[in-house]
Amino acid sequence: MSDIGDSEPNGNSAIGRRGFLAGAAAVAATAAAPAALQPAAAAPAAAAGATRPNILLIVTDDQPKQTEWATPRTVDWIAGHGVRFTRGHVTTPLCAPSRSSVFSGRYAHNHGVRNNGASHSLDQHTTVQRYLREAGYRTGLFGKYLNSWALADNPPHFEEWALLQPAYNDADWNIDGTVQTLPGYTTNIVKNRTLAFLDKAATDARPWFAYVTPYASHEPNVPAPKYADTVVPPWNGRPSVPEADRSDKPGYVQNATSTLADAQAVRTRQLRTLLSVDDAVQAIHDKLVALGQLDNTLVIYLGDNGYTWADHGWLKKSVPYSPSHEVPFYLSWPAGGLGAGTGDHRIVANIDVAPTILDAAGITPDTPQDGHSLLTAYSRNHLLVEWWKQGTAAGGPPTWSSYVAADKQYTEYFALHTDADGTVSGTGEVKFREYYDLAADPYQLTNLLYQATPQQEQALGVPALAAQLATDRAA
Repeated sequence: MSDIGDSEPNGNSAIGRRGFLAGAAAVAATAAAPAALQPAAAAPAAAAGATRPNILLIVTDDQPKQTEWATPRTVDWIAGHGVRFTRGHVTTPLCAPSRSSVFSGRYAHNHGVRNNGASHSLDQHTTVQRYLREAGYRTGLFGKYLNSWALADNPPHFEEWALLQPAYNDADWNIDGTVQTLPGYTTNIVKNRTLAFLDKAATDARPWFAYVTPYASHEPNVPAPKYADTVVPPWNGRPSVPEADRSDKPGYVQNATSTLADAQAVRTRQLRTLLSVDDAVQAIHDKLVALGQLDNTLVIYLGDNGYTWADHGWLKKSVPYSPSHEVPFYLSWPAGGLGAGTGDHRIVANIDVAPTILDAAGITPDTPQDGHSLLTAYSRNHLLVEWWKQGTAAGGPPTWSSYVAADKQYTEYFALHTDADGTVSGTGEVKFREYYDLAADPYQLTNLLYQATPQQEQALGVPALAAQLATDRAA
């Protein structure tokens, strides 16, 4: 695969596996960061040993960035004693495509899971769990797997699993091949199953990979009973909630009707469900401390997509606006030199998760990947974000692709759609375009292409952006 938005080559060097957050001197968030990162440069002493890191990958469901109030212990552990990626994204803001990108390190247009109905299109040979299991890792899955995956079908390349049929209470599960109903709140069950998996590390010397994925904070956002009435901090919206004039937006946005009150209700429920996630993450942290495995466990935490809180009247995901594809994204690995609590401003994405894990484990992939290890000096200048409309029914966003940089975003909507299996049909005609100056207009209120002249488009650099977007979509 050709690189998208490369500004430096991706060196899968030993430096990455030894925990140096390469490029940090150039992209660290604060003036203090270079000093804070000095321990990373000294990491060879920790990494020179033969012990491969354990891998803990936590993926939440529909968690927007602005939810850290509900996860303070998670943030303190993984970001406060690791790295906070301030520009974390997903490359397709929809559950199954995003999770398939996490597993494979590939864009949805390459792994083929373009919608939630196409989960079986994922080539399981490309997944990080396949690589790790074949390399001798003990592998476990606890929680949600892929939308449209039949519950009775065992997830490939996992040695143990508690696969959830998404629900919050008294859900159906596939437990190591047996489908059964388990009473109780599912985030707590995910926690307990993960802890039992970790306990086996006391007698099993193999390194382990745990994929931990609670249903929170997905709709219907049902909190645990103890958090059902928890008071959350007030929120009175942002300039995009609602946007007074949406005449410069595509038709589905002009027709959107969600209000601030709608958003406040969803936000409250999301935060309440995430309180249980924070409990679970803290319990996992404490278990790792008790096992003496905290330092040499690579922990990655991210949401599978963001969520708009009535931004531009839209109360969902699946759109090219920032709250939909921006996610919380943290990494910690003290034994690899990544335990200092630093910030990283690189544009990173879910496609970088698998390459990072394989880099840390010393595994060279034999299948294509579009992402790059976050342990190397690689830094992209923009990211492709893409989404496909399923079916031909009216309403909702059309298929779109977007060029996302730190300071601008360019989007094209296409006359394309998929069937349930992810097969694409349509003319491909560009039906609408948007350009936002993210530095001057972070809430994406003014589409600079609305009624723009050719001269204005040229001044914005749109022809070059359109050409790059076409290249990215084909790569």
